[in-house]
Amino acid sequence: MDQYIHTPITEEVTADLRAGDYVYITGTLYVARDAAHKRMMEALDRGDELPIDIKDATIYYMGPSPAREGRPIGSAGPTTASRMDKYAPRLLDLGQKAMIGKGKRTKEVLDAVVRNHAVYFAAVGGAGALLSKCIKKSEIVCYEDLGAEAIRKIEVENFPVIVVADRYGNNLYETAVKEYAVI
Repeated sequence: MDQYIHTPITEEVTADLRAGDYVYITGTLYVARDAAHKRMMEALDRGDELPIDIKDATIYYMGPSPAREGRPIGSAGPTTASRMDKYAPRLLDLGQKAMIGKGKRTKEVLDAVVRNHAVYFAAVGGAGALLSKCIKKSEIVCYEDLGAEAIRKIEVENFPVIVVADRYGNNLYETAVKEYAVI
């Protein structure tokens, strides 16, 4: 089913999302990869506040290429989500509601998705140039020294994703394999 949603993604929004749904997101996303996630965990370990408001936030696992003239961002394809698996459960427990990446997630992440009524979306890998056309604004909000891995705040319009793991424990990577398995 196609769904058009706006951020912030709340529990009310995730209640209507099911694994396999095509979703078009409009609103604010945060962009963070490995190095930024590591820094956020270090901040939490020190007792510091996070540099972004994590409540009902959506984090897109992406490291953009430099913007071309007249564009807010360069190619903006997803990175492999499993590299954030050691950090994701803690952020979900703090109120993050959605993640966008590509690839499978660990049981710990999937359990945290269910426990926190969250969602894991996949964006199409290899389509970074096309995905960047949905990004209307981009700004670095912290960790500028990390370059492409700095945390960014982006504004998106009808950003296309697919629900992979929903709050009910459904996982598209498992159900799709069963649906198309050769007997």
